[in-house]
Order: sequence, then structure tokens, then C-alpha cells
Amino acid sequence: LYSFKLNIMGLGEATVISLVVGFLLGLYAPIRAFFGMYLNASRYIPLTAITGILISWFGIHDAMKVHFLALGIMVYLIPTVVARVQETLDVHLHTAQTLGATPWEKVWTVFFPDVFRRVSTDMITLTAISWTYITIAEMLNNTGGIGAMMWECARRSRYEQMYALLFLVVATGIVQDRVLKFVDRVMFPDKYNSSATF
Repeated sequence: LYSFKLNIMGLGEATVISLVVGFLLGLYAPIRAFFGMYLNASRYIPLTAITGILISWFGIHDAMKVHFLALGIMVYLIPTVVARVQETLDVHLHTAQTLGATPWEKVWTVFFPDVFRRVSTDMITLTAISWTYITIAEMLNNTGGIGAMMWECARRSRYEQMYALLFLVVATGIVQDRVLKFVDRVMFPDKYNSSATF
């Protein structure tokens, strides 16, 4: 439950920041031209190498762990949001403009629904990234969780428990994935046809 809480909090933080930054980069070419190359380069930064920096900024408690997991998602989700913004069909924008929509109304009634509808699938896929970093996050200032237990078992060579914990991580990830897909179905039923599998 502790690991699941960190995972969900990291996903929530990554989603909010990625949508804001992604929309700014996607809608405004000057901002995208200035920051785009730095954003692309950030994907090659090994997160394990910057744990010390995050600790110096946020301390060693849960807040740092959430930021660490969120960062692992953001470096991939922000470029995805930018791409989804740029994929928005011109016909929708022209229709909104014909109806007299202001620039803000275009963002709220055209871009946001269209982008969020499509990026929600990417978010579900990228959620798995935070589970791959859970061991690193939780072994810092060990306060519990699956990752901390795996680190402790590896340190004591308790391999049979390691297998059990790995199975638990996979099972938890599968359940979380199905729950998020169910929520996605409820929010965006038009994305799924009768032959889609759940």
C-alpha cells in the first residue's frame, strides 16, 4: 500500500506538470524552439545519478520519492503531450474559430479534450516506469514498501523472497493497469469499440 501510494502520487504530479508544460511547448512555437532541445536531451539523463540532487532539494522523505518517480514519467510524458497537441486536427480549430471562439476557448474546448482523450492511453502505459524505479526510491531512507523489502532481501541473499516480491510488483502493476483502463473506458467510451479487450 505504501508503494502504491507513492506510485499514484508520482503519476498525479507527473500528469499535472506534463499537461501544463506540454501545452505551453505545443501551443507556442518560440517556447518550443527554446526549450525543446533541452527537453529531448533530458530523456538521456540517468535518474539514478541525480538522486543526490533531489535529496539536496527536497530532503530524504516521501516528498523526494514522489518527485523522483514523477520525474521518471515526466521526461517521456511531456514530449508525448507536445506531440498530441500538434496532432490536433485543423478542422476542429477552424470550426471553433468560425463559431467565434477566443484563443483561451480553443484551448479549453478543442485542445484540452482532444489531447487528454488521446494522452490518457500514453499515461497508462508510462505508469509502469515508476514501478521500475520503486526500489531506488524506497531504499533511500528506508521507510517501508515493496522496493525497500526487495533491497533488504537482496542484501541478505533471500532470493526466494525476492521472487515473491517481484511477482507482487508485477501483479500490482497489472491490477493498476486494468483499473486505469477501466477509468479510461468510463471517461472516454468512444475510444473503445465492442471488440476491444479489457
